[in-house]
Amino acid sequence: MSGTKDKVKGAVNEAKGSVKDAAGKLTGNDKLRVEGAADKAKGKVQHAVGEAKDKLDKH
Repeated sequence: MSGTKDKVKGAVNEAKGSVKDAAGKLTGNDKLRVEGAADKAKGKVQHAVGEAKDKLDKH
């Protein structure tokens, strides 16, 4: 069970969140900024899950 898939999904969500956050800042759209922050947080969690899976696979 490889964590690579989770790490990739996490990176995609972090990138998506960064774009939403930047767009929200540019347009003054607080809802978009909040969505961006949530996507970035989700991505960080997914990445951490992938790292944990990789560590478990090694043992």
